[in-house]
Amino acid sequence: VQLQASGGGLVQAGGSLRLSCVVSGRMIGGNVVAWYRQSPGYQRELVASIVTGGSTTYGDSVKGGATISRGAKNTVYLRMNSLKEDDRAVYFCKFSQSGNDYWGQGTQVTVSS
Repeated sequence: VQLQASGGGLVQAGGSLRLSCVVSGRMIGGNVVAWYRQSPGYQRELVASIVTGGSTTYGDSVKGGATISRGAKNTVYLRMNSLKEDDRAVYFCKFSQSGNDYWGQGTQVTVSS
């Protein structure tokens, strides 16, 4: 399984961004795709996750400001609204299935004031 994250960049505070995670490879049965983020000096934290059936979970730091969804061609999106400087981080996607976790390479999000 391979993951390709994209969509990061520089955005002004208050703006929006949509990140994409394309999952490829052997996928069988149910799975969970999650977005995490990590800022310098901080631990990686959960942003949002979505299971095969569509149920979603959001981290406390982004509740109300992010939406995770599944699209076509094994793509999972993370849309973030009303971005703040605190949202500046490297965002990673993770695919979990049958007790195995696979991580993408991360995409940098920078928020300017």
